[in-house]
Parts: sequence; structure tokens; C-alpha cells
Amino acid sequence: MNYGKDLRNGAFVLRAFVYLIVFFSFFDLFSQLPIMSPFALSLGATPFLTGLAVGMYSFSNTIGNVISGFMTDRRGPYLILMIGLFASAISLFLYAFAFDPISLLGIRFIHGFMEGLIVPAAFTYLANQAETTKRGSSVAVSGAFVGMAAIIGPAYGGILSAKTSTPFILSVNGGAMLLLAISAFFVLRSFSIVQKNKEKSAKHFRVRHLFQNPGMVRAFAGAFFLMFSQGVLALVLPLKVEALGFDSKTSGMLLSAFGVVAILIFLLPINRVFDRVRPIVTLAFGISLMGLSLLLLSHITDLSYLYAAMAIYGIGFAFLFPSINSLLIDSSAPESRGKAYGYFYAFFSIGVVAGSSVIGALDLGFRGAFLLTGVILLSVAIYILMGLRKKMISLTN
Repeated sequence: MNYGKDLRNGAFVLRAFVYLIVFFSFFDLFSQLPIMSPFALSLGATPFLTGLAVGMYSFSNTIGNVISGFMTDRRGPYLILMIGLFASAISLFLYAFAFDPISLLGIRFIHGFMEGLIVPAAFTYLANQAETTKRGSSVAVSGAFVGMAAIIGPAYGGILSAKTSTPFILSVNGGAMLLLAISAFFVLRSFSIVQKNKEKSAKHFRVRHLFQNPGMVRAFAGAFFLMFSQGVLALVLPLKVEALGFDSKTSGMLLSAFGVVAILIFLLPINRVFDRVRPIVTLAFGISLMGLSLLLLSHITDLSYLYAAMAIYGIGFAFLFPSINSLLIDSSAPESRGKAYGYFYAFFSIGVVAGSSVIGALDLGFRGAFLLTGVILLSVAIYILMGLRKKMISLTN
């Protein structure tokens, strides 16, 4: 009688702990945003090397994501998570030994690569544990933890940087990551997932199968353009806010506003919509709202309207993130889900770099940058809806 209850309690403990891992992985990433450029400059880096040091994390993180996906399918998420957590903790302590720009580049590569092992394995854990009928609300909760990390992380890094050094902040992160790794050794070991016939299934699986699946391609595209828009926001929004005569604190408040709105949707009962509505529909709705908000940001100048536009962006983000995760789960088998999440988060990393670098290279100004990105997102939404319409027509014929 109590066996089923024990299983449910065990599954809850597992999900809660993996949510904590997801939160801290993204918290570590976001806490670096306000401190890495000044740290690189303090080591004598040129503007080019400073940009390279910031981007090196995303570059190696992409490689780590892909490798994590393959290794997760081959060895299971538990082992890869343990390696990623312990190795990331060690890499965070290495920042204390950075003495010039080149050594910093090497440490950034190691840090990004090792942390890239964590997220695909963690989300594979969550996806394999989620009930089919509740996979949308389950990934919505994980999205809330990512959103909280995006709000708390930069503030934590910025506040501590005024009182301490960058290596100290990252060493604190390393200590927390090490504690999390030790806890994971005891908590997750009891729930390690054994996939039957894994080797047999892996022999018949090819990476091209991921990119031949329409649902998977839409999930990858959603991940890329979600983070593309994030890269544009991070680059352009502070420039617009400054041009309007406001300080950098206002930029932070605007970015936090969209995060707060997204978290509310992730956690409130409205998140059940992700279980009841097809993910491709909520994906198109979410990316349309994000595109609309960027079009608004290109024209409005009143601060209250800027907050409204960011709230619309937050709603779009909240609908898009669970949708692309649900599409990935629906379009992948358990034995290939690690690879799927590996490429999925590789597109996340590439999207951030592409958004900031492409828009920066075009030098459009903040109005043109928001306008172009908004049009791109709305075009992607139209493409997704056209694919849905063709599928419905084929089903009726």
C-alpha cells in the first residue's frame, strides 16, 4: 500500500533536487555577466580579448552540451551529472590562478565545457521522470528556476563585485557547486535510471534522425531564436535606456520585469495550459508575442510603456520555453533524449552569441535592431503555423 506512495515521494525528491541543479547551473552563468568583462580588462586584456573571454564560455559550453548528450544516452544521466558538477566546481576555483588574458581564456574554455555537461543530463533526468500528460507543466517549473537564476544571478554578481574580487565570487560559486555535487552523489545515486536495450537502440540511431524530425527541428529553432532575441536584448536594451536618459539600474529593472512575469506564468495554475494545448500552438503564440514586444521596443520611449513591452516579452518567453521542451520530449525516444537535449542547449548557446554578434556587426542602432529581430521572430511564428496548417490538411485528406 505504501510502495506507490514511496515511489511518488522519491520521484518528487528527484525532481526537486534536479531543479536545484538546473537553478544553480544557470545562476552561475548569469552571475558572471556583470563581472567577467571588468575582470578581463583588469588582467590587461584588449577589447578584442575581452570579448573573446566573454564568448569563450558559450563556445566551449556548446561543445560540452553536444558531448553530454551523447554520453548521457550511452552511460546514463547520473554519471554525466556527477562529472559535470565536480569538474565545474574545480574549474570555478581556477579563476584565482588567472594572471593574464591568455590564462583567463583557458580557464573560461574549461569552465564552459564542464558546465556544458550538466544541463542536458539534468533535463534528460526530468524528461524521463515526467508523466506524459504533465510534461508541459513539468518543464514550465524548470523554466521558473531558469528565470529565477536570470533575475538573482546578475544582481548577486554585481553587488558582490563592488565589495570583493571576481575570483572570490567565482570561488563562492565553486564551493556551492562542490556541495551540490557531494549532495547529488547521495541523492541521485538511489534514482539512477537504467535504460534497457540502450546499446541495441543506439546502434540504429543516427544524429541526422534528429534533424529529420519536424518537431525536433522546430524545438531547435525555438531554442535558437529564443536566445537570439535574448542576445539582442542584452546588447541593445541598455543602449536604448541610456539614450532615453535613464541609468543602468533601469536596464536591470526592465530585464527583471520580464523574468518576474515569466516566473508567475510558469508557477501559477495557468501552466496547465502546456499540458492541454499542443506545444506547436503555444510555441507560435509565444514567439509571436516576443516578436511583437520587440517591435514595440523599437518605437516607444515612455518608461511605463517599456515595462509593458517587457511584460509582453515575458509572457511570450513563458509560453515558448515549455513549448520547445515539450516538442523535444514528444519528438524523441528515451534512448536518444540525451543527444536531443545536447543539441537543444547547443542551439541555446549559439543563439546568444549570434544575436549579439550579428546585430552588433550590422550596426543598425537600437531602433533598427529591435525592428529586425521582431520581424525575424514573427516570420518564424508564421513558418511554424504554416507547418501546422499543412499537417492538419494532410490529416483531413
